[in-house]
Amino acid sequence: MPFQIETLSLISALQTAFMALMLWAGTYGEPGRVRRSLRIRSAALAVEALGWGTLAAHAYLLPTMLLLGGNAFNLLAQGMSVIALRMLLGESLRGRLVLAVGVFGWLGVAWFGLIEPNYQARVLWGSLAIAINILLSVEALVGVTVRRGSRARFVLLSVFAMAAALLIWRNVQLWLNDYPLHGITAPNNTNFLYVLLSGLQPLFAGIGFLLLYNEILQQELHLLARLDPLTGVSNRLAINEATTLMLAHSSRYRQPLGVLMLDADHFKSVNDRFGHNGGDKVLRSLVLSIRTTLRESDLIGRVGGEEFVVLSPGADLAGTLMLAERVRATVEKTPLTIDGQSVTLTVSVGVANAASSDRDGSTLLQRADAALYAAKRAGRNRVEAAMAEKSVEPSS
Repeated sequence: MPFQIETLSLISALQTAFMALMLWAGTYGEPGRVRRSLRIRSAALAVEALGWGTLAAHAYLLPTMLLLGGNAFNLLAQGMSVIALRMLLGESLRGRLVLAVGVFGWLGVAWFGLIEPNYQARVLWGSLAIAINILLSVEALVGVTVRRGSRARFVLLSVFAMAAALLIWRNVQLWLNDYPLHGITAPNNTNFLYVLLSGLQPLFAGIGFLLLYNEILQQELHLLARLDPLTGVSNRLAINEATTLMLAHSSRYRQPLGVLMLDADHFKSVNDRFGHNGGDKVLRSLVLSIRTTLRESDLIGRVGGEEFVVLSPGADLAGTLMLAERVRATVEKTPLTIDGQSVTLTVSVGVANAASSDRDGSTLLQRADAALYAAKRAGRNRVEAAMAEKSVEPSS
């Protein structure tokens, strides 16, 4: 087949530019980390398209322009892609390292291209810079942000593995060939295959990036659907799911599980006094007070207007009662200041523990809720335990 490095480069430039345009056009929604990462990735593709365009037009450019400009575009696009991927994954950007890799990579290429011309050393130097960028991307992907079985993670790791293999193959070919090469535009099979496969990488990497973008958006939507927007704690759906999971764990490993159902006393008077905005501030402050008494493994959620649930894995009835009393006392002695006025708030608490007869979380929560109403009927600002049932015994 005829060797046309210009044709391959032009196709890669158009393909990469089109993908950059698609990514940029698809970045709708509220500004945020995920959207910014997609914009940076699309800008990186645009820069990469300029690099391919420079190679396609090499016959009309000075060799120095192709050497300095083409490699600058390539290394800049590599660095921007690393930043975009790490931003999307919520990892530290390593911006200074990425910048240093790009600068020293370009300076090395310039040195071995202009000062001490050596094409093999120049390719090796540029390959090392690209390899470091690949490692920075892989480092972010092997973290815990994305679930291990994700398609996006598999696609991107495969692309980076292919890119690394391509770099190794090209350098080995250059050092083992009996005839010297003087540039990427030289008509030989090594350059042809390198340009062909390199031109496919933006397509595969773009698909992987879009899959990753979609997976992270789905994760965020999943979390938002289980978050109370006012207080930032779990909502009723999340609490129901967590109760079921914790109850299954409790039954399987015969470990206790404690539940606290809390309700702010006389909260209507707070709304009447400060309005609903003031009441919202009181609820947020109440959550902060409760959290100071909890362990890291405890989970708090809002299941009603001023009603909250605390799940305390590993807590037996005595421990759950102690936690409930600690919460009640902390809230009572923590004055709140709303619009310059002091507010004293109390809570009533119902306590229940997982029983061997519990098959789902609803019955456990219902017992805690019944204990809460018993506490309110008994005068409020107190702790009441649910009627004793056969609890899950801890393993010996």
